[in-house]
Amino acid sequence: MMEGNSTVGSFAPAQQFSVADLVVVVVYFSLNVAVGIWSSCRVNRNTVSGYFLAGRDMAWWPIGASLFASSEGSGLFIGLAGTGAAGGIAVTGFEWNATYALLALAWVFVPVYISSGIVTMPEYLQRRFGGERIRMYLSGLSLLLSIFTKISTDLYSGALFVQVCLGWDLYLSTVLMLVVTGLYTIAGGLAAVIYTDALQTLIMVLGAIMLAVKAFNEIGGYPNLEEAYLKAVPSKIVPNTTCHLPRADAMHLFRHPVSGDLPWTGMTFGLSIMATWYWCTDQVIVQRSLSAKNLSHAKAGSILASYLKMLPLFVIIMPGMISRVLYPDAVACVDPEECTRVCGAAVGCSNIAYPKLVVELMPSGLRGLMIAVMMAALMSSLTSIFNSSSTLFTMDVWRKLRPGAGERELLLVGRVVTVVLVALSVVWIPILQSSSGGQLYVYIQAVTSYLAPPVTAVFVLAVFWPRANEQGAFWGLMAGLALGLARMGLELAYPIPRCGVPDRRPWLLADIHYLHFAVLLCAATGAVAVGGSLLTPPPPPAKLKDLTWWTLSREPPQPSVDGTSQGHFDGSCSATLGAQQPAKAEGSPSTALRDAMEPPFWARVCGINAVVLMCINIFCYAYFA
Repeated sequence: MMEGNSTVGSFAPAQQFSVADLVVVVVYFSLNVAVGIWSSCRVNRNTVSGYFLAGRDMAWWPIGASLFASSEGSGLFIGLAGTGAAGGIAVTGFEWNATYALLALAWVFVPVYISSGIVTMPEYLQRRFGGERIRMYLSGLSLLLSIFTKISTDLYSGALFVQVCLGWDLYLSTVLMLVVTGLYTIAGGLAAVIYTDALQTLIMVLGAIMLAVKAFNEIGGYPNLEEAYLKAVPSKIVPNTTCHLPRADAMHLFRHPVSGDLPWTGMTFGLSIMATWYWCTDQVIVQRSLSAKNLSHAKAGSILASYLKMLPLFVIIMPGMISRVLYPDAVACVDPEECTRVCGAAVGCSNIAYPKLVVELMPSGLRGLMIAVMMAALMSSLTSIFNSSSTLFTMDVWRKLRPGAGERELLLVGRVVTVVLVALSVVWIPILQSSSGGQLYVYIQAVTSYLAPPVTAVFVLAVFWPRANEQGAFWGLMAGLALGLARMGLELAYPIPRCGVPDRRPWLLADIHYLHFAVLLCAATGAVAVGGSLLTPPPPPAKLKDLTWWTLSREPPQPSVDGTSQGHFDGSCSATLGAQQPAKAEGSPSTALRDAMEPPFWARVCGINAVVLMCINIFCYAYFA
C-alpha cells in the first residue's frame, strides 16, 4: 500500500520537456479532435443506432484497430511493462490467449447477438431468459467493473505517466485528459470513438516499435536480454531475503502450477474464462463488433485485433524487462524506504518501467509523440468505456424507469451519464492511488477474476444449452457474486506482504491463485445454474427462436409494413433499437436490421485467415513456453 503520497508530487522529470515535444503534443491532439468531428459528421448521430452503434456501417479495419486500442489502454502499457519488469514474459499469456476468445466472438457469439437483434449484453440475457432482474444486475455489475477496473486504473496510470515525464501534478493532468476525452465522446458517439481509435492504434504501434528498437540497441540486442535481466539487481536490498533477485523462469511462458507467480494451469483455464467474459460478453468489446457492416467484417476485425495482440510481448513486455536492466535501482527497488522515495509506493516501483524508458531513451520531439501516444491509449480506452457505459445505462436502466422515453431524451441521458462517470472516477483515483498494490496489471486481473467468471458461465449456458432458464441463471449469478465478493474482501483485508515480511494470509489466499479461483468460481456458478434450471420448468421452445446457437434462423428477418422487424419485436419495452426506429430514420429498414448471412467467398477468406492466425499463435506459444 502507498504510505501517503507526499513524495509523489516531488518528481522532477529526467530531462526538460522541449518546445519540439510540446508542438508534437498540440498537433497530435488537434488531429484527434479533427478526426472525431469528421467521423461524427459522417454518421447521423441523432438517432440512437447512429450514436450508440455508429450507424452499423463499420468496415473491418477500424473495428480491428478499435478492439485492440480499447483493450490496450495506458493501464495495460504501464501494467504489462511493469509486470514484465517484475516477473518476465509470462504475462504475455494474457495477450495471446485473446486470440481464441476473439475468434469465438466472431464465429459463435456475434451471429447469436445479431440474430437476436440486441444492442447491449444485458438485453440479450433478458430476451434469452425473460424477467428483469438478470438484466438489471448485469448492467449494475458492468458499470461497477468499469469504474473499479477500467476507468480509475486508466486514469491513474495515465496521470502517473504524465507525472514521470513532465513532473506535472497528478490531478492537473487527469482533469486535462478528461476534458478532451469527454468532449469528443459526448459530441460524437461510437463513430468518433472507433475512428479516433484507428488513428491511435497506428501511432501507438509505431511509437512502441521505435522505443522497443532503441531499448534493444541499448542492451546489445535480444540475445543479451535473458543474461542481462537475470543480473538486474538493485543496490539496496532487504537482508536475508531473495525478493530482489529476478525470477529464474523469467523467459518462460509456462510456469509451475503450484509455485509459479502465473501458473500455467491458471493461465490456460482460468484465463480462458476471463478472456471469454472480456471479449465475448463485455459491452465495450462486443459493441465494436456489432457496429460492423456484416458478419464478414466482424470476423475480419477480430482477426486483425488478434494479430495486433501478438505484438505486446516484443514492444511492451520485453522493453519493460530492459527498463529493469537499465535502471535496476528505480524499477526493481525492494527496500520500502527507497521505493517510497523513487515512486511513492512502498511495495515496489515496477509500474514506472515504461514511462522511465520513454523519458530516458526517446530524443526530443519523439518523446512528445510517445507522451501523446500514452495519452491517446488512455483516451481511447476511456472513450470506449464512457460510450459503452452510457449505452448500458440508457438502454437497460433508464428505459426501465421511463418506458415512454423518446429518442431525444435517451440521447440526452446517455451524455449526462458520461459526465457522472467521469466525476465518480476522479473521486476514486486517490483511493486507488493509496490502495493499488505494486503491480497495476495484477490488480486489474485479480478484481476481474472475482467478479467476471459467473457472467461467463451464464452466457455460455445461455448460448449453448437451451434448457437453461431464468431461475437457474439468476441464482447461479447470485451464488457466484457471493463467493467472488467473499474472496475480494479477504484480499483487501490481507494484502500481499512486503519483501521480508512473513506471509500470514489464510490458505484460501496464500494457496489458491486468483486464476485458479476463477475456474472454481465459474464451475460453482455453472453447477448452481444447471441445478436450478433442472429443478424448474424449461423455457418454451417458441421463446428460444434466434436466441441460442442451436435455434438460429438462417434467413434474414422480414421487415413489416411499418418498418419494424417482425422477427425481433417481442412487445416488451426492450424491443430492439432497429425495431423502435421508423424506417426513414436509417434509410431503408434493411440497414437498421442486419442478419447473420455473409458472402460465401469472404466467409472462406476469413476462415482460412483464422486458421493461419491460430497456427502462428500456437507456434509462438511453443517457442516461448
